[in-house]
Amino acid sequence: MKNTILLISLLFLSASCKQTITEKDIENLNGYWEIEKVDLPEGDDKTYATNESFDYFEIQNLKGFRKKVIPQVDGTYLTNNVFESIHVHSKNGDFFIEYSTKHAKWTEEIVALTKEKLILKNPNNIKYQYKRPIP
Repeated sequence: MKNTILLISLLFLSASCKQTITEKDIENLNGYWEIEKVDLPEGDDKTYATNESFDYFEIQNLKGFRKKVIPQVDGTYLTNNVFESIHVHSKNGDFFIEYSTKHAKWTEEIVALTKEKLILKNPNNIKYQYKRPIP
């Protein structure tokens, strides 16, 4: 009986950790994101105290791009013409970002998305936690 209660509690806890994301939430992806932490499936994690580059997302009607930008001291960003085309789609109530370049295609699940927090999970169960950069 104790094991059953423990199992039910753990299932409830793991299910409640995932944010329900709606199509309206996807507009929160737009803008600059700074990687904060990477959670590896073995339980290890890597925390980033500072970053030399940020990810910039621009999405309209569930399509757009992501590119790397480098913040400058004067508040501007250096960038180049390298970017990943993206398409956001829903499957079974979960949202995914499909990335594509001329060399590769891959998908990440959006685990959490607010105006200030973004968590993406790749097929290898690696979670990337982002925050909005402080100017």
